Amino acid sequence: MSARVWFVTDRRILRDYPQQEIERALRQKCAEEEEVEFRMVLMDEIVITIEQGGLGLRIKQESITSYPQVVVVRVPTPWVQNDSDITVLRHLEKMGCRLANRPQAILNCVNKFWTFQELAGHGIPLPDTFSYGGHEEFSKMIDEAEPLGYPVVVKNTRGHRGKAVFLARDKHHLSDLSHLIRHEAPYLFQKYVKESHGKDIRVVVVGGRVIGAMLRCSTDGRMQSNCSLGGVGVMCQLSEQGKQLAIQVSNILGMDVCGIDLLRNDDGSFVVCEANANVGFIAFDKACNLDVGGIIADYALSLLPSRLTRKMSLLSVVSSASETSEPEVGAPVSAVPESVFTMSVGSSSSESLAPPYLCDLLTPYQPSAQPTPACSMSPDPAPHHWRENLQPL
Repeated sequence: MSARVWFVTDRRILRDYPQQEIERALRQKCAEEEEVEFRMVLMDEIVITIEQGGLGLRIKQESITSYPQVVVVRVPTPWVQNDSDITVLRHLEKMGCRLANRPQAILNCVNKFWTFQELAGHGIPLPDTFSYGGHEEFSKMIDEAEPLGYPVVVKNTRGHRGKAVFLARDKHHLSDLSHLIRHEAPYLFQKYVKESHGKDIRVVVVGGRVIGAMLRCSTDGRMQSNCSLGGVGVMCQLSEQGKQLAIQVSNILGMDVCGIDLLRNDDGSFVVCEANANVGFIAFDKACNLDVGGIIADYALSLLPSRLTRKMSLLSVVSSASETSEPEVGAPVSAVPESVFTMSVGSSSSESLAPPYLCDLLTPYQPSAQPTPACSMSPDPAPHHWRENLQPL
């Protein structure tokens, strides 16, 4: 029986670089595999049904009878509508499809404050952040946000690409902003990390593994360092502390593919700024000399039941062998097949492949007492291949 992989995306972002690259890579890699069918589906082509008590699916007036085992999802998170896009994704998930990313993971990143709500209580370093209830209640925060001090960061909770982000110098400036900004979504108020003004570190995580890190710097003195706003990005070598923090954030949010933005303090420690479920990577590919679309495609194929069955069979064989033989003290590492190490789930180290659906087994992030250098320039790009060639940063 053929395996099936779908790529579900939105017509509004279809021609953007990430979607083009993911489609290219999935189409190519599925063609190279035996009995793996690929199909790209636009969100507005899908009709979800419940007929005779069962879940169903129609595309372009055709009833679908063979469902995909794996669905790679790219939806524009700032515009995600709970009553449409998420409903479709929930439907696919309830039909037994393995989505990357899952609908709940996407929802965790739709609203910046929702992201922080998920991360709070897990020992993740976060800047103090306030928000509010009610409609157009921005003005009441002029007084409520005073404990955060000035200057204070102001962000639209559904903003993206560095837009609708402001640095209020003082209370009068904040009052002026309340009359100038659009109030279609709530805003959050965040403690300013002065040491990281105009720079941050974008970390991309795929399947519980850091595949690269990029230092982003603004070129015009503004606080935001987004490349889409004119910032520049260069590859950097991230410390183990930074890698483990990014992996832990990804696992808590339940994401298969994500971008984690880190701010750095003077002592080299990190603070989580944002998490992106629909991470862009045109600048990242160029800066890090990577093929993120290809890495995502390889990861998607690794989720096919046939691939997972082969991995678990190998683990079973190794386990049986260890039970029937006396363990040799100091046995060489080469005695265990290399592929077994890629399935290690007892550690959150970026040196092992730790799928997100096993994230509850991971060791929680623990800040280092003496932080290592946070991010340094490195001339050696990581190779592209997801399962065999990708080396730790």
